[in-house]
Amino acid sequence: MHIRVRHFARLQDGRVAHRETPRLGLPLLVPLAVSAALTLLLPAAVFAHGQAPVEPSPAILLEGWSLAVDVWLPVILAALVYWQMLRMVNERHPANPLPRFRLWLWLGGLAAIVLALASPIEFYDTTLFSVHMVQHLLLSFVAAPLLVAAAPITLLLRWASPEARRKWILPTLHSRAVRVISHPLVAWGLFAAVMWFSHFSPLFDAALDDLVLHRLEHALFLGTAMLFWWPVIGVDPSPHRIGYGGRVLYLALGMPLSSLLGLVIFSARTPLYPHYAELARDWGPTVMDDQALAGGFMWVGGDGAFVLAIVLTVAFWLRHEERANRLEDARLARARAAKTAREEADGSSPGSAEGPD
Repeated sequence: MHIRVRHFARLQDGRVAHRETPRLGLPLLVPLAVSAALTLLLPAAVFAHGQAPVEPSPAILLEGWSLAVDVWLPVILAALVYWQMLRMVNERHPANPLPRFRLWLWLGGLAAIVLALASPIEFYDTTLFSVHMVQHLLLSFVAAPLLVAAAPITLLLRWASPEARRKWILPTLHSRAVRVISHPLVAWGLFAAVMWFSHFSPLFDAALDDLVLHRLEHALFLGTAMLFWWPVIGVDPSPHRIGYGGRVLYLALGMPLSSLLGLVIFSARTPLYPHYAELARDWGPTVMDDQALAGGFMWVGGDGAFVLAIVLTVAFWLRHEERANRLEDARLARARAAKTAREEADGSSPGSAEGPD
């Protein structure tokens, strides 16, 4: 078996005192308590990062899934919390429920995170640069847009009490910090900066040998990608709203980010990262072929994601315009009908017609 348990901890017996049950319900108390305990008790580095290079085999591809607590526990908690909040909102507002497909979008985004960070992809991310690039693409172009499309802010606003919305959530959304980082230009710039800086700075090579840095790198990719997709998808409230035309331009300007990055990596004449160059491996592509393959993945995969996003944005734009036209036509029809009714009423009123002399 190649399933690796990277984290372990011995939890001491004890009781958790509480005065009232959280609004999310008793079933979530246990995983929340375990999460807090593991965060405090797990040592900083109880697992080895970067496995010895083993040639892929069907057994590894089927069984090489990690049981890393720092991946699975947040994912499971995020899934449970979202499901519980959605259930509570729909029970309280049966006439105006949130669509169930948003739960599947949320679960799809979480599944993409697991695929990137706990599957055989993660097993080989420090062995093959091309696999590492697939990992980054999954986080930035699959997990992030799916999580944003699930509208977690809308769900939080619907679930929270009026007092919590007034005192905490809305002030946070309208705060200066959120207004700055959520601005489309800032979000675009942060996404570009993280994408380029992480690949062309000592951080990338250092993260291959340090799990904490590697997890930080992944968090930066996912976090800045979610900021990037927030104004494009536009289902959650935001301090800054852009129209569909602006969204298409925003995405079109983002496409060169992946194109140029992939092209630079693909065209490099020397190994970019000492970690991969110094790794003893007698199977698979050469270091330079693997590096070119990684650049090709970023080039083709990133551009493909942007093209798909542009096509979907244009499709939603056309549907929005069609809906707006139907509403306008209905409004004009009502106005004409009302005018006709007034004219008929005036024509049939007493004294409106002339009688004989």
